[in-house]
Amino acid sequence: MALGLLCVAVCCAQPVALRGITHVAFRIADLQASAAFYRSLGFEEAFRFDDAGITAVDFLKINDHQFIELYPRTSDSQALGMMHICFETGDIEALRNEYLKRNLEPTAVNKARAGNLLFSIHDSEGQMLEYLQYLPGSLHFEDRGHHLGARRISQHLLRAVAIVRDAAAARAFYVSKLAFEDRGDASAPRLRVPGDSGEEVELRAASAQAKPRIVFAVPDVARATDELRRRGFAPLVQAGEVRVADPDGAIIVFTKEGPDSR
Repeated sequence: MALGLLCVAVCCAQPVALRGITHVAFRIADLQASAAFYRSLGFEEAFRFDDAGITAVDFLKINDHQFIELYPRTSDSQALGMMHICFETGDIEALRNEYLKRNLEPTAVNKARAGNLLFSIHDSEGQMLEYLQYLPGSLHFEDRGHHLGARRISQHLLRAVAIVRDAAAARAFYVSKLAFEDRGDASAPRLRVPGDSGEEVELRAASAQAKPRIVFAVPDVARATDELRRRGFAPLVQAGEVRVADPDGAIIVFTKEGPDSR
């Protein structure tokens, strides 16, 4: 019996390799304003879904693997801000089976509207996390090599910031259940996505001042700052980073590309 329990523990400790963050989704108040903001940063619309003539979601492209999804609010009761983070996997069935071993409750794998495979789980606070496998023939896959304009301030989403009520519990969940690597930052835990993408999820305690935040890598922060100013932004430079706010107050940060980031 003891040997069996040890075997289960060892199996559950196996790493879960992901290819990185594939998209972040935002609930927004005004699609025209938000889409214009991100286009001003150089991110082009790859495609969108319309229902009855009204846009349900707009897909803005960072690179061939990473997107920003904009979901217009359809009711005043819907909270603005980050809806979820999605991670890319190369084998979605194997990943789901591994999560089942870890006593998680992933949804069934479904083919999403864009043609990719997708499942979701909920974290320790009930927030949704998505997992996606790109498939040949999907809208994302067929757009590879397109909508990659030279005006992009950044070509790599490095980090997504999750606002949590209990940072310690969330940290334990990401490390023990999802196999993220703890970077050892006690004040604002930064957890590396398992695999070799170099991308991260950062946990920030909920407060009146806490805002949704995503972090992009750039080769030169000063050059990015000058370019933002040329495009009509009023960027804030602080601690070696530059940031701007989107129309709903989400913070968009540009920081120096690290040696271990993709």
